[in-house]
Amino acid sequence: VQLQASGGGLVQAGGSLRLSCAASQRFFSGRVMGWFRQAPGKEREFVGCISRTSGLTVYADSVKGRFVLARDDDRMTVYLQMSNLEPEDTAIYYCAAHDGWDLLTTAKEYKYWGQGTLVTVSS
Repeated sequence: VQLQASGGGLVQAGGSLRLSCAASQRFFSGRVMGWFRQAPGKEREFVGCISRTSGLTVYADSVKGRFVLARDDDRMTVYLQMSNLEPEDTAIYYCAAHDGWDLLTTAKEYKYWGQGTLVTVSS
C-alpha cells in the first residue's frame, strides 16, 4: 500500500475534522498530492491538491475557505483540515497522487490512489 488515508468520522454540521494521507518515503517525494470525494450516487469530485515542493494549493469552489491542505515532508503525510463542515460534505474521501508537476483537478489524471475514509456530517 502506497497511500493510506485516515481521519474520517461522524461530525455535526459546523464541526471540523482533519484527514491524513500517509505515504512511503520513496513514494511521497516529488509527487503532487490530491484529495477527492465521492458521495452516494454521485461521481467522484475534486476537493483540492497541493504541489510537490512549494506548497501551492488549488481547491474546489465548494470547499474554498473551509478546507486547507498542508503537507509534512518529514512525516510523509498530507493533511486535509476541514472546518465548518456541512451535510453536503458527507462522502468517502480519497487521497491520490500523480507524477507530474501540474495541479490537476480531474480524477482520471491521478495514477495512484489510497483507500477511502468516510466522512459523515449530520445536520
